[in-house]
Parts: sequence; structure tokens; C-alpha cells
Amino acid sequence: MKDLINIQIKDNQQLVSARELHKGLGLKKKFSDWWKQSSKEFEEGTDFLKSPKGYLNQSGKNTVRRYDDYLMTLDMAKELCMMSKTDKGQEVRRYFIQVEKNWNSPDMIMKRALEISNARIQKLKDKNDALTLQLEESDKKASYLDLILGTPDAMATTQIAADYGYGAKEFNKLLHKVGIQHKVNGQWILYKVYMGKGYVTTKMFTFKDSKGTDRSKPSTYWTQKGRKLIYDILKDEDILPLIERDDIA
Repeated sequence: MKDLINIQIKDNQQLVSARELHKGLGLKKKFSDWWKQSSKEFEEGTDFLKSPKGYLNQSGKNTVRRYDDYLMTLDMAKELCMMSKTDKGQEVRRYFIQVEKNWNSPDMIMKRALEISNARIQKLKDKNDALTLQLEESDKKASYLDLILGTPDAMATTQIAADYGYGAKEFNKLLHKVGIQHKVNGQWILYKVYMGKGYVTTKMFTFKDSKGTDRSKPSTYWTQKGRKLIYDILKDEDILPLIERDDIA
């Protein structure tokens, strides 16, 4: 059957535009007057809904005007067709009846059920994908802490700096900038607030000088606790290790 009036689907319900029905019935009465009179016996929210205002080009003018419209149930639309008492009204009413029969046919009911089921499955899939992504991000962000906790040996600044993509010299300056350490007599020393709390340990570094003489000097190594301190303070400054950065695959 030819589509006499466009049928809209909203929230799994068939609805008809009041303006389209008015036009389809070929009524001479002005829409606003027809609607005011015809909708008296119907209830807004049950039989019809007010549609967002549309725009209409005014004939012969370069201007547009806003207009009201309403979305009606098929039952209301069928009653308005009968109220028109015209042959066109009977034709459109029969059209609505056939549309309703098609809508309620076993095949269409099954089709809508599948569509609803697929939509729910997709929604669950999207939710699951989002949760999976959150878990991946959570695991990713926890991985550097896991790395710290899984490596009890003290580490040199050079090794920790590499985790952040820095060289030792630049990383020492960064730790100074964020208030962890400062330089005394050529050696990096923790600020007083961090001293004596087990964040660092000292190891003697042996080397040969320019004359080939064996020499040794103290070198700072970071304990597991100290590495955690660096991680927490740098994280507060939005400085993350490479494995937690989103811009690095």
C-alpha cells in the first residue's frame, strides 16, 4: 500500500504528525483552528505529544516562521480521520488500519524484538568495552608501582631516570626542582624533611683517575621506598613514567 501519511517511530511506538495528517486529509480549515477543536477530547502525554517547533518557508517570501506540531498515536489519528467525515478521511483511516496490522504481524513483532535485543547486546558490549578499557588503564597505571614493589634492590638515579625518559643529569635537576634533593659539595643530598627515612642508601663507587690511581667516592642509590616517593611526587606534578604515559604506545 502506498504511504499516504508518513509514520514516525519513537520509543517503539508509531506516531503521526498532526500537520501531515491535516494536509493529507485536504482540510480547508486553518491547522491551528482544526487542532484546537479536534484535540479537545484527547489527552496530552497519552494520545499525543507536542513536537519541537519546526520552521516553514513562507510562500513567495524569503523569510521563515516557526510553527507548532504534535505527534499523535495511530488510535487518535484514526479517530480524527473519522471526525473529518470525508472520503479522504476514510481512505487515510483504512491506511492507518493496514499499517497497524503490518506493525503487529508476527514477522514485524519478531523483527522489532530482534532489534531491541541487538540494541541491548550492543549497549552491554559498549559498556563491557568501556569497563575493559578502564581496567586496562588501571592495570597500566598500576604497573610501574608493581615494578617498584617487585624490585627490592636499591637503584641508581641513572636507572630510575631512564624509566621517565630522562638522562641522569636532567633527572637530578628535576628532583631538585620538585623539592626532593639539593646539591652539597658536588653531591646530591636529600632535603632535611626526607633525610633519615630510608629513601636512599649510599654505595662506594670505585674508579681510576687520570693518573691511573684507584679512587672511590660515595654514590646515592634509591631504595624501594625512595623510588615510591619519587613516583608519588612526580605524579602530583603530572610527570609519569614512560609505561604510564598515554602518548607512548
